[in-house]
Amino acid sequence: MSAWVARRFDDGVLITLGAIRAAPKVLLHDHLDGGVRVATIIELADRSGHVLPTTDEAALREWFVRGATSLDILQYLETFQHTAGVMQTADALERVAFEAVLDLASDGVVYAEVRFAPELHQERGLALDAVMDAVQAGFRRGESTATATGHPMSVNTIVCAMRTATRSVEVAELAVRWRDRDDHVVAFDIAGAETGWPPSLHADAFSLVRAAQMHITVHASEPPDLPLIADALVHGAERIGHGVRIMTDIDRTDPDDWKLGRLARAVLERQIHLEMAPSCHVHVGAVPSFERHPIAELLRHGFSVGVNTDNRLMSDVTVTGEVHAVAETFGLSWAEIGMLQRQAMEHSFADWSTRRRIVDDVLAPAYA
Repeated sequence: MSAWVARRFDDGVLITLGAIRAAPKVLLHDHLDGGVRVATIIELADRSGHVLPTTDEAALREWFVRGATSLDILQYLETFQHTAGVMQTADALERVAFEAVLDLASDGVVYAEVRFAPELHQERGLALDAVMDAVQAGFRRGESTATATGHPMSVNTIVCAMRTATRSVEVAELAVRWRDRDDHVVAFDIAGAETGWPPSLHADAFSLVRAAQMHITVHASEPPDLPLIADALVHGAERIGHGVRIMTDIDRTDPDDWKLGRLARAVLERQIHLEMAPSCHVHVGAVPSFERHPIAELLRHGFSVGVNTDNRLMSDVTVTGEVHAVAETFGLSWAEIGMLQRQAMEHSFADWSTRRRIVDDVLAPAYA
C-alpha cells in the first residue's frame, strides 16, 4: 500500500487519491486556454499552420510545464501564445471548451467556472460574439456528454478582459450582453500581468458591470500585494483570484492568535473568497514552496478559501491531484476537504437554487 494511502483521521475516513477523485469537487478558477489537451494543440496547430516549439507530444508537454516551473511570471504567461494561438476558429474554440468539460467531469468536478479572454481569439477575424457563441456551444455539448456518460456537472463562464490592453469596456459590455442572453455567463474579471496594471485602470469597465448587477472576481496575486487586493475590492470584487499575498497583512508570531491588519480583517469578516491555486502560486513565485503555502492555515483561521488549478496544462495539475496534495501536505481531515468544496460552492456565481442543491444534496452527503 502506498504511503499516501495510509492516512486515517479522527473522523474515520481513509483519504486516498482515489477517494478524492471519486468525491464531488468544485472549481472556481480555471483558464480555458490553460487546460488544453496537448494532443489537441498539436492537431489544431497542424490544421492552422501555427508553429509550435515541437510537435512531439511528450516534449511539448514538458515545454509547457518548464515555462511554469521557471518561477518567472512573464515566462509563464508566454506559454499561452501557443494555446491561444490554436484557438482562433469557432470549431477550435468549441472543441477545446467541449474537451475541458469532459476532462473536469472525469476528474470528479460537479461544478466549474471556467474563464477566458474573448479578445485573445480574434486573430483570424472572429467577432467577439462569435467567440462567445463557440465557447458556450462547447460547454453545453460537454455537459450533455458528461451527463450521458455518468459524470453530470454544470459549467459557467467568467469573461475576462486583458488588463494590459484597452478593451475592457468593450469586453465588459460583451459580458453583460451575454449574461442577459445566457445565464451560464456569470461574471467579469481582468487577467494577464498584474504588476503595474491595477484594477483602477479599468474603472469604467467595472462600473459598467456593477451597474448591470453582474458578478466580479479580480486576479490579485502579484506585487504590490495589499494595494492590488484593496484596489480589487474597491472596484467590486466579490472574490479574489489567488489573493495569497493577503498573508503580508497578517502577523503570525503566535500561530494560535493571529494579528490581522485592516485589509486582512476586512477579507475575513466579509468572507471574501480567495481562489487559491497552490501549485500555480509556487510557479509564479508568490510562495516559496508548496509546503509553505498558507491555504490550510487560512482555512483553519476562518477565511473562505478553495482549491483551484488555474492552468492545468502549464502547472501539470488536476483538481484531484491538487486537493490531494493539499490534504497530504497539511494533514487535512475529510471534513476539512469538504469545507474547501462547500466554501467554494457557496461563493460560486451559480444561481441560488444551484448553489443550495449542490451544497445540500451533493457535497453534504459526500463529506459527512
